[in-house]
This record gives sequence, C-alpha cells and structure tokens, in this order.
Amino acid sequence: MEKFASQYTLEQLSHQRPRCLYENRISRNTPERTIAMKILGEFKEFAMRGNVIDLAIGVIMGAAFAPIVATLVDNIVMPPIGYLLAGVDFSNLAVAIPTPTNPVLIKYGIFLNALIKFVITAFAIFLLVKAINHMKKPAPAAAPPPTPTEIYLKEIRDLLASRK
Repeated sequence: MEKFASQYTLEQLSHQRPRCLYENRISRNTPERTIAMKILGEFKEFAMRGNVIDLAIGVIMGAAFAPIVATLVDNIVMPPIGYLLAGVDFSNLAVAIPTPTNPVLIKYGIFLNALIKFVITAFAIFLLVKAINHMKKPAPAAAPPPTPTEIYLKEIRDLLASRK
C-alpha cells in the first residue's frame, strides 16, 4: 500500500476513472444503441402480428401432435386399411430395383404412412387455429339508435295506420 501511495499523488488518483463491470457496454446515446433499439422495436412489431403468432402456435402444436398422430396412424388407421386391401402392411410396401450385388428398395409404404400422418396433423392444426380465431372475433356491434328523422317517420306511419 505504501508503494502505491508513493507512486501516485492524490491529484493523479482523483482524475482516474473508476473501473466497473459494465465499462464495455454500449452507452445510451451512441448510434449503435439507437440502431439496436430500432431493430428490436421492429422485431417486436413483427412478432406481435397475428399471423406470426398463429404460425408459432401451429409449429408448437405440430411438434406436440407428432407422436400422437404417429401412434394414431400406425396403430389405428393403417391396420384397417391394410385389412381392407387383403392384409397389406403399408410400412412393408416397397419396390425392389435389382442391382448386381443387393436389390435397392424404394419404400413407398413408409412414404404413404408419412403422408397420412401429415394430412391428419395439418387438419388438427387447422381446427385448432380456426377455434382460436373464432374466439378472437369481436362481438357484432349493436345497431345504432334510430335518427330523429326515423323516429318522426315511424310516428307518422303509426298515425296513418291508426286513421284507417
């Protein structure tokens, strides 16, 4: 401590800027900060649009539905279809292309299973988004009160009807 005090005078120490943990942070008035804030503001506006939120819900729900739909298609939908088609198991359907060593299999049955899973998932997400959009719709506006002219015309109509 004595060595430190002897090297610097009090006046030199008072002019030194104290170091802090956030010294390298972008200051409030720099152009970098204003550009960053503009970009963040634009991103917030973009992310809060209805279509982006619908898309995010669809992606999340699609990922959540994937195992459910896979089980539904593999164990409930495809066995009856296979039974109706003379006991064909779609996951085993393939076309063999002969080669000199081993035949190459084009497994179109697995593709058919994936296609059916996609259709079921897309329909479930469609129903979900449709239900959410139905809940978002505002209630129909109440009919505006009649204008004074309409009130006078109704009174005249009623008076004419009472004279007959």
